[in-house]
Amino acid sequence: MMEHIGRRLRIGVIGGGTGSFIGPVHRIAARLDGKFDLVAAALSSNPQRGRDEGRRLGFPDDRVYGSWRELIAQESQREDGIDVVAVMTPNDSHFEICTAALDAGLHIICDKPLTTDVSSARELAAKVRASGAEFCVTYCYSGYPMVRQARDMVRAGELGAIRQVQLQYVQGNLAEPVPSTGWRMQADRVGGSLVLLDIATHAFHLGAYVCGQDVESLCADVGATRPGGEVDDYVATLMRYGNGARGSLWVTNAAAGSEHGLSFRIHGDKGGLEWYQEEPNRLLHRRAGGFDQVLTRRLDPAMSPGALRSTRVALGHPEGYLEAFANLYEEFAEVVAARLQGERSSPDGDLFPGVIDGVKGLLIVDAAQRSARSGRWERVEAP
Repeated sequence: MMEHIGRRLRIGVIGGGTGSFIGPVHRIAARLDGKFDLVAAALSSNPQRGRDEGRRLGFPDDRVYGSWRELIAQESQREDGIDVVAVMTPNDSHFEICTAALDAGLHIICDKPLTTDVSSARELAAKVRASGAEFCVTYCYSGYPMVRQARDMVRAGELGAIRQVQLQYVQGNLAEPVPSTGWRMQADRVGGSLVLLDIATHAFHLGAYVCGQDVESLCADVGATRPGGEVDDYVATLMRYGNGARGSLWVTNAAAGSEHGLSFRIHGDKGGLEWYQEEPNRLLHRRAGGFDQVLTRRLDPAMSPGALRSTRVALGHPEGYLEAFANLYEEFAEVVAARLQGERSSPDGDLFPGVIDGVKGLLIVDAAQRSARSGRWERVEAP
């Protein structure tokens, strides 16, 4: 579809400057497939620091802006203005920035969480639908080839009826005392619960993406395990999915010695699948009444369509986090290009997470917080 518009998409980035982990990831992902030109930037809430950083990174002087408001206002007036804006700012700014971008007619790639509460998430989703814009929420682990292999296998019925889902995301970066000056350590800026909004939403989305079912109710324990912890660093939940499947989740960023620890184990009545993000190119298929099978990422017709679509290099050359992130950018580019051509949809629109996935994340967070307070099972509202 990109060839039909005769150029790369023009993208502006908001946030992700000096000291940011995710900013360079977004910029690499946007460049990897040659479908975007990075042409504009507002990289910091400090205007001078943002301009200095933009020039250091090679953005044109006249398109390095002191604020996101300036970027959106001026780019919307240019004949060669941006088509897409990528938002990688603190959680509490997503709603305002995305709303302004939609008003300016832009398509949006936004870091998770979508917003900081259910009400604003639903309002933003309604605005996306009314505007006709394309919207991607960067639940980036859905971009791995073997995650998509698992999803396709579930859809094809190879696991049978899904019965159990186990999700984990076990990090250790908060096990030791950390400075409390960053925005992630401020509950009001995060959206209430750091562990739920920062990483648990990834795990919840990954489970739903692969098994094809949403969580309908849950019972959650949420809190801080570090003495004097000022933010939530632990959540464990029991879950019930829409088809009756049972599940469990353990997510923490305060497990001393752990690195990343994102994984799923999903079982149906015919077998199960296991995947670990620290070994992303391997998927274990446990078959009832048969031998276990280790599936590896490879350019091979035996792979599922979703996995083949997402695989970049030949057998024996590993792919990882940056490539998975870039898959979302590449697929989003094709959908936006189709929209610019006046087409309503593209096959790639089913692969990357959209605005409704962002709303679902906030609904699960809301249910988990309610459950932690009540000590009871709570329903997850429909989006």
